[in-house]
Order: sequence, then C-alpha cells, then structure tokens
Amino acid sequence: HVQLVESGGESVQAGGSLRLSCDTSGYTFSRGCAAWFRQAPGKEREGVASICSIAVYADSVKGRFTISQNTAKNTLYLQMNSLEPEDTAMYYCAAARTVYAGDVLGKNQYEYWGQGTQVTVS
Repeated sequence: HVQLVESGGESVQAGGSLRLSCDTSGYTFSRGCAAWFRQAPGKEREGVASICSIAVYADSVKGRFTISQNTAKNTLYLQMNSLEPEDTAMYYCAAARTVYAGDVLGKNQYEYWGQGTQVTVS
C-alpha cells in the first residue's frame, strides 16, 4: 500500500521561499517518476515539476522552483523561491512507476497521490 504525505505548506509573503516535502511508504521515488502538481480554487490541477531521469518544469515556475529527491531518506522536495500570489494553491505530490516521456506533467500519468499541502502567497 503506497502512501504519500506532503508537508511544508504555509502562508508567505510575495517574494518569499518555501520548501515542500513529500514522504512515502510503500514506494521508492528513485525507482520511478515523481512530480508536484498544484490546484487553485476553480482551476484544473496542473503539473509544476517532475523528475524521472531529468527534471522538467512548467514554464510558469522555471527558474524559481526546483524539484529534488533525497534517495537516502526517500523524500521528494520542491524548493520554491520568488513566490508570487499566482502560486497560491494546494500542492500535491504524485508518483508513478512509469510515465510517458512526452507527458511527464500530465496528471493522468500518475497513479499515487498525496492529500496535499496548502501554499498561500500574499
């Protein structure tokens, strides 16, 4: 049974930074693909960053967000810098054993999901 648990979300001022973490049981991040998604009220869930063999970012976060994983701790991270009010959303960690290379930020590619952590930027 795979569980993903996000943490680190909070309210910050614009220009600030946050680091989100995703811990897991029943899954090894380094053996598959993992990603961060976000969903703002009234909007579709969108892929923010993914990591399989390489990291891929949505255009809206390139240069500001960094996805990484600690293989020893089996933890996924999302470092978010220069936060903007438009980054306000619930952030979700997701994982999959295989992902189609042409759609690594597609939500339908991922089979395991966390419950989310709220990020609010004002």
